[in-house]
Amino acid sequence: MNKTKKYLPLLLGVSIAVGIFIGGKLNFSDSSDKLFTTNSKKDKLNRLIDFIDYEYVDAVNTDSIVDVTVNAILENLDPHSVYIPKEDMQRVSENMKGDFVGIGVSFYTYKDTIAVIRPVSGGPSEKIGIKGGDRILYADEDTLFGKNFSNEFVVSKLKGKINEEVNLKVYRKSEDTLLDFKVKRNHVPIKSIDAAYMLTDDLAYVKINRFAESTYKEFKQELTKLRRQGATQIALDLRGNPGGFLNIAEKIVDEFLEADKLILFTKNKRGNIDRSFATKRGDFEDAHVFVLIDENSASASEIIAGALQDNDKGTIVGRRSYGKGLVQREMQLGDGSAVRLTVSRYYTPTGRSIQRSYENGNKDYYDEYFSRLESGELVDPEKMEIADSLKFVTPKGKVVYGGGGIIPDVFVPLDLSMQNETFGLVTQTGLVNYFVFEQLDKQREAYDGLTREDFINDFIIGDDVVEGFKEYIRERFNSNVEFQEEIKQYIKASLGDQLYGNGTYEQVINQQDIMIEKVIVLSQQN
Repeated sequence: MNKTKKYLPLLLGVSIAVGIFIGGKLNFSDSSDKLFTTNSKKDKLNRLIDFIDYEYVDAVNTDSIVDVTVNAILENLDPHSVYIPKEDMQRVSENMKGDFVGIGVSFYTYKDTIAVIRPVSGGPSEKIGIKGGDRILYADEDTLFGKNFSNEFVVSKLKGKINEEVNLKVYRKSEDTLLDFKVKRNHVPIKSIDAAYMLTDDLAYVKINRFAESTYKEFKQELTKLRRQGATQIALDLRGNPGGFLNIAEKIVDEFLEADKLILFTKNKRGNIDRSFATKRGDFEDAHVFVLIDENSASASEIIAGALQDNDKGTIVGRRSYGKGLVQREMQLGDGSAVRLTVSRYYTPTGRSIQRSYENGNKDYYDEYFSRLESGELVDPEKMEIADSLKFVTPKGKVVYGGGGIIPDVFVPLDLSMQNETFGLVTQTGLVNYFVFEQLDKQREAYDGLTREDFINDFIIGDDVVEGFKEYIRERFNSNVEFQEEIKQYIKASLGDQLYGNGTYEQVINQQDIMIEKVIVLSQQN
């Protein structure tokens, strides 16, 4: 357990950081005249900053002072009211928009070179013949190799304006030659659907990693394909999904709920209530839906789980969710930065608020995961602390609870065999990916002719590959490590991702996922 606790802050920190940045977002509609009338409190801050700017004995970057001031103010509110500096805005906006303009490659900064993992399917680079394993050496005569370039510099050369051309010089190892390509930049999708495929003859699987502007369109397209393949049930995997746009979550719920069913309602500090109802648009209302959640499913993920649970629709499977019941609005600050401010709380159809307490400060709030782990809640539902005062009842008489997340209908414990420090190190820090890339780079042609389906169903990672990985770790960290059998699945998943993409990673990993196994059993009983 101590090893688990030592490693997990990295995973938790990444998940929370992403969750904060893409928390529920609405348009900021109040006028600037109404919001920013002059008063003494605001004048005090302005006068102080001006005083420092003009009179302080040393040169001071007042922009940094403002950033610190804004962050200090927001830290006194709630954990999800956050400041987004201007240098982060483009990345955050692109992530939530669901695309960017570029050449369309997935790449590593490998050693001192830009190495293409694979071109994005249907993107500009794939269309002109760039392949996995290619090294991009020059872009418009700018050097992209060596030790003196930054990742930001590389990205600035590969991204650009729509239909703008960039001349690339690419080294292809298999041909031992330098090739010239002229790529016309175009929109490149940032997929929010990690995988969509059939688990059984009638049970479909869809994994959503966030709720961006493009998510509903992606989801609808995949749902249509899956129905054509015979899907009458669906496993909607929201594990690790930190949320995103509230209205996108509403649209996805609408696919499963009948018209006029309440999805959620929000309430602001003035007591104004806005209700959202399902429409007649849903194409999957007659199907059974299983929603997979865990301790890192937050915000919009919880809206979907709560709306379905409170309307007695489907089955929620997994572990108690994160517990974020706050809604943010984004306000631009005029210099390229922005604030996302909590403006209301949302409630599930039965009236539950699932926001957990943040009265003891942000650190305690984010450390609650460890409290759940140490209490045993993640492996035993009987260890879960539930407040009877927050008991609610669905239309069909099912008891549900508010406060601190969505409690699943069917509990599936955390697989502790895959949570130890060593296993976490190799599966979550990119070491497997780098190892696989190097192995693939040596014998890429060996996989020519191997179809994605044959790889998923029949390809086996041998013991010699695992031994090679152990040696790879020893050379870099001067330490001996032992891995359980599951490491083979992660090596295979990474290899499949680099060869094929298109959800191969998830489809391989799911073959040994205990929650997926549980859902398949439940679907056969349904």
